[in-house]
Amino acid sequence: MNQRSQIAMSEEEIAKLLDGARKLQLGTINPDGTPHMVTMFYGLVDGKIAFWTYGKAQKARNIERDSRITCLIEDGDEYSELRGIMLYGVAKRVDDPAGVLGIGMEVTRRMTRMDDVEPLREYVEQTGRKRVGYVVEPTRVVSWDHSKLAAAPRQRSGESL
Repeated sequence: MNQRSQIAMSEEEIAKLLDGARKLQLGTINPDGTPHMVTMFYGLVDGKIAFWTYGKAQKARNIERDSRITCLIEDGDEYSELRGIMLYGVAKRVDDPAGVLGIGMEVTRRMTRMDDVEPLREYVEQTGRKRVGYVVEPTRVVSWDHSKLAAAPRQRSGESL
């Protein structure tokens, strides 16, 4: 068994990290091919990552040109605590006002850590007028949890990982 397979997270562990985290690093592709990286609050729509942004933002312009994205969600401070998910996918644009509002409410719930964001609906509707939403269709997920290394059996000298 190699080290990579030892630290991979199960689907349940991935779902738990996605549910508990608040922010992700979003990578899109600039016109010149360089990565464009930003930190975003996100929500979950049917278990999929969803976010919103202003329609004229660089990330939105990049996604319109090339919808392939990478999302990184990570946690931990010490090496032995590091865990994360790198999700490759395609960003599907949501334009309809109800869909954008739904994404905005999910993002707001996660940002504020409030269970009930209904009192903020009017504010979210107002700020959502110039925004578009995206739901990420995953194409590949890579995960790691370094705490599993401590639990893994030690290799004998001379064996490769």
